[in-house]
Amino acid sequence: MSEDADWRGRSSRLLGLVDAFVVVWAVVGAFLIRFGAEPDFVGPAEEVTYIWLSAALAIVWWFMLGAWNSRQSRILGSGADEYKRVAAASLWLFGIVAIVSYVLRFDTARGYVGLALPVGLLGLLLGRWLIRQHLNIKRRQGRNMSRLLLLGGPGAVSHLAASLDRARNAGYMPVAAYMPGFEGAAEIEPDSGLRVLGTKPETESIVSAIEACGADAVAVSAGVQLHPQTLRHLGWELASRNVGLIMAPALTDVAGPRIHTQQVAGLPLIHVTTPTLEGGQRVAKRLFDIVVSALLILLAAPAMACVAVLVKLDSPGPILFRQERVGIEGRHFRMLKFRSMVVDAESKLQELADQNEGSGPLFKMKNDPRITRIGGALRRFSIDELPQLFNVFSGSMSLVGPRPPLPREVEAYESDVRRRLLVKPGVTGLWQVSGRSNLSWQDSVRLDLYYVENWSLAGDLVIILRTVRAVFHSTGAY
Repeated sequence: MSEDADWRGRSSRLLGLVDAFVVVWAVVGAFLIRFGAEPDFVGPAEEVTYIWLSAALAIVWWFMLGAWNSRQSRILGSGADEYKRVAAASLWLFGIVAIVSYVLRFDTARGYVGLALPVGLLGLLLGRWLIRQHLNIKRRQGRNMSRLLLLGGPGAVSHLAASLDRARNAGYMPVAAYMPGFEGAAEIEPDSGLRVLGTKPETESIVSAIEACGADAVAVSAGVQLHPQTLRHLGWELASRNVGLIMAPALTDVAGPRIHTQQVAGLPLIHVTTPTLEGGQRVAKRLFDIVVSALLILLAAPAMACVAVLVKLDSPGPILFRQERVGIEGRHFRMLKFRSMVVDAESKLQELADQNEGSGPLFKMKNDPRITRIGGALRRFSIDELPQLFNVFSGSMSLVGPRPPLPREVEAYESDVRRRLLVKPGVTGLWQVSGRSNLSWQDSVRLDLYYVENWSLAGDLVIILRTVRAVFHSTGAY
């Protein structure tokens, strides 16, 4: 077995070592901070009790992280599942400690527990994040990947291959295709470039294809022409060979919280709930916008005052640029920005139309001559967008949402793209943390529609945190 082939075992062992170091560090650190290097206990019995409690807490914490499958290779590298399992295991442990202390009337030092839990949880999450960055670097180089054989029809195989290639951090690398029932399939699938290893709808033939390409798992995509009994036998064969089986239904851009499974007569039925942003959810999002935007306005007020002076000194014209944009349900509003272009920038747009580097109805130009000297720096770090916090506070925008479109862009929308207008536009969003101006029109629409379909407050928090990194990297900002 090559070094790269054993990446799952090495990653699991590394996670185990990091987890052990963090929990011991958190427990010992909490003990020393709470009681000191020379604890002043009432008696030796209490000292021994806390020493044993600290040792037991560290050991049980480490084992609970394993029991919650937080070190599974399947969840490493992308998605929030890894972090959720770490948090769940930690919170369950300390919840059990609290219950046991209450039932047995053991007066556990609250300062000790109150230090160990947050410090340890933060350390565990930070450790996982650092390991994830290292793993993702290797995956961008094509290493530490699960090799997949894709089963399905030509269109479904090419779509699944393209989707997995866009998300290389997930660790899946299609290496070949198998198209049961498609006798006329070419030897090379034209869109993905994958070899087609067979078309016979038989378990033995599929297993031979798996052995030929050295696949670690089989991904069954939509349109696969296999009898349910054949698929069942294939699952048994894969289990006996320790090869994974992945089902990829024809559901795109649907997040996990909307998907629920139900067993009916041995069939795993998938229920997809309807996305809603009403009632309590809408109120929670609005309260979040008001509180956070108010805090950010207060914190950024000195910086905005300095920027206002620089804009005024740099070129003649107003400090703020007010532009008509389209908000929720097609309502127009005035979006605020620090002026980063010359005063007559809008009138010069037609002169530059033939130099448009954007796609779809968007106008983008890397070296736009209308941008002022200070405007380039403001755009690079998105400082020009700080006044939009006032739009958020007043209710015309949200902190997180789709990109606020211009009226001329909305006029060019196709019917499905208009779903972007079901929620308020945002100061930041998936488009902001995924490349900004480097995105194609299709990718921008796909990300915005994904947000509309799968909104959650937790997702908003993640996007805000990712925005900080995107701003400092200034990728795609011009």
